[in-house]
Amino acid sequence: MISTLAVENYRSLRRLVVPLGRLTVVTGANGTGKSSLYRSLRLLADSARGGAVAALAREGGLASTLWAGPEKTGRAVREGRHPVQGTVRTGPVSLRLGFAGDEFGYAVDFGHPSPAPDSLFGLDPEIKRECTWSGPVLRPAAMLCDRSGPAVRTRAADGSWHRTQGAVRPYDSMLSELADPQLAPDLLALREQIRSWRFYDHVRTDAGAPARSARIGTRTPVLSHDGSDLPAALQTIREIGDHDALDTAVDAAFPGSRVTVADHGGRFELELRQHGLLRPLGAAELSDGTLRYLLWVAALLTPRPPTLLVLNEPETSLHPDLLRPLAELILTAGANIQLVVVTHAGPLAEALGRGARDRRLDLRTVELIKDFGETGVAGREGPLDEPLWYWPKR
Repeated sequence: MISTLAVENYRSLRRLVVPLGRLTVVTGANGTGKSSLYRSLRLLADSARGGAVAALAREGGLASTLWAGPEKTGRAVREGRHPVQGTVRTGPVSLRLGFAGDEFGYAVDFGHPSPAPDSLFGLDPEIKRECTWSGPVLRPAAMLCDRSGPAVRTRAADGSWHRTQGAVRPYDSMLSELADPQLAPDLLALREQIRSWRFYDHVRTDAGAPARSARIGTRTPVLSHDGSDLPAALQTIREIGDHDALDTAVDAAFPGSRVTVADHGGRFELELRQHGLLRPLGAAELSDGTLRYLLWVAALLTPRPPTLLVLNEPETSLHPDLLRPLAELILTAGANIQLVVVTHAGPLAEALGRGARDRRLDLRTVELIKDFGETGVAGREGPLDEPLWYWPKR
């Protein structure tokens, strides 16, 4: 389980170190950095798949994702006696992401590439430093793999170091390039852990949403990111998963209702049977909120639990009456999955807090605020109030 997430110089996250629990609820007003926190987790997952540089490019490149404020905000600026002005950068350009838990820790540092006159890719970010270690805090004795530029060293079972030069290109992560079961078994274990993370962000429920169409059905233990295999995912839960939890979650949201899947020559179609109706309602007839809730049922009750599941604003388009059943559904999943829920719905956060206390679930609530454009955590006085964290130096 991840116990600490650290981000530096990513959008409004100038320097943020937050604790994570079995269930972490991230709240805050609009514009305080909730989406940036969500995206930073996605970037970490992209690193394990070798796609972090491309992901940064989709966000406008390193120049667009870096912290846009000054390196330091002086007292005169904070007291309103002096306007914010541009300053000459004294440190290197650096966007850093990392996490740590009881087993492993990982940190990556992105920067500008070295000048190459014959290349058109001069704006591609490069990985300047990358490290993995055992345990929750980076220490020299706990280091497992250490990369500085093109040079990588990995710790062998006897404690000695195996060094390679030029084994990893500047834009590739060692997680995707050096995860060899013989050379670096710990690196392989960490990569597979990160690759199991799942993210669901505003799954479509409009009239043309993939989840509303009949599709060829195959066993689907993991709901796709767009929800197109929703009927197959629900049927898989019914056959090999927790079918009682499925029925309970549907009945809690829509009393007297039951979800079934119709098979039309191998093409699966979702049906919602409601008390008082002569026929079931098809997916095309469901409201946006009803369909979205069923998507969360399929995602959270997965028969193949990930090590981490992140939901970004799952309350979107849900009626307030569905927030309590959604909270119960999330808490049920929390028995098997580490969850991060990013929400601006106060009632959902409150319901999760009450339910977690009743179930004695490890809950962390992180309320984000913004001060002079920089995201911080409400109630935190200084670095001593945050988890212990060290970045690897370049």
